[in-house]
Amino acid sequence: MEYQRIIIPLLIGYVLDLLLGDPRKLPHPIRFFGNCIARGERWLNKNSHRLLKGILLTVVLVMATAAFFGMLTQLTLPYPILHDLIASVVVFYALANKSLIDEGKAVFEALAQGLEAGRKRLSWIVGRETKMLDAQQIQKAVFETMSENLSDGVIAPLFYYALFGIAGAMGYKMINTLDSMIGYKNDRYLYFGKFAAKLDDVANYIPARITALLMLVVSGKLHKIPFVLRYGKQHASPNAGYPEAALAAILECTFGGPNYYHGKLVPKPFIGDRDRALAPEELRTVIQINHRVTAVFVFLIALGYYLYYDA
Repeated sequence: MEYQRIIIPLLIGYVLDLLLGDPRKLPHPIRFFGNCIARGERWLNKNSHRLLKGILLTVVLVMATAAFFGMLTQLTLPYPILHDLIASVVVFYALANKSLIDEGKAVFEALAQGLEAGRKRLSWIVGRETKMLDAQQIQKAVFETMSENLSDGVIAPLFYYALFGIAGAMGYKMINTLDSMIGYKNDRYLYFGKFAAKLDDVANYIPARITALLMLVVSGKLHKIPFVLRYGKQHASPNAGYPEAALAAILECTFGGPNYYHGKLVPKPFIGDRDRALAPEELRTVIQINHRVTAVFVFLIALGYYLYYDA
């Protein structure tokens, strides 16, 4: 494959996401993924052998997704314009940076109208219970989500696109969607979603650490690497703690701590060692970090392909 077939869709898809974000009124492959997962879960998640059934559903959906987009790539390669058009749209759908930033802004705008409005808007984007959170806890929850999802929703799909093209990007999105829908440790999904959750952990291992490193690079905080290594591994997730720790290092604040999930208080370690009050204006800093990290990683992928194939 000529390197232009990777670079051109990468740049177009990045710009489209930068300008448009998720097209809520247009068909979206992630919604289709979600429908497939929901139907498979209703069909298989019952009676015995739930772990095996969950593995079967996960493997089939991920392999089918990667195979479909891999075949689509091969069929369109002889027609560069058609290929670039389709691949650009897929990259656009795979990225979620603008929508992530817009969701963060929406919570802060709601919080400015009142605590209850902020709690309600935050509940749209986090799994924790929000009805008892104060303004500081809401702001911290937004920043934690923006840092974690910078990895899951931006860097990881770009990483797998760089390795495997649109088949890799969409295969990853299926893995991530499976985890977000069935990767819970409750009675319903403990066994059925266990493999999907573990697969998501594996898929995000490298991207999460790339994200944390790039966050420090674009903020001129590389000396904070020991801080990230120290606190990143304290998170319950093997991956989410690293970008959260990077943002805590940059803002010199503390994230984490116990939160309520489904009526139960879940103890979680604190990430960071300076528990200070955050100002609403610091959202601009977090947004700038997200934009810079995304732009730098897109540039590095494009540069890497150019140098490798032009050598």
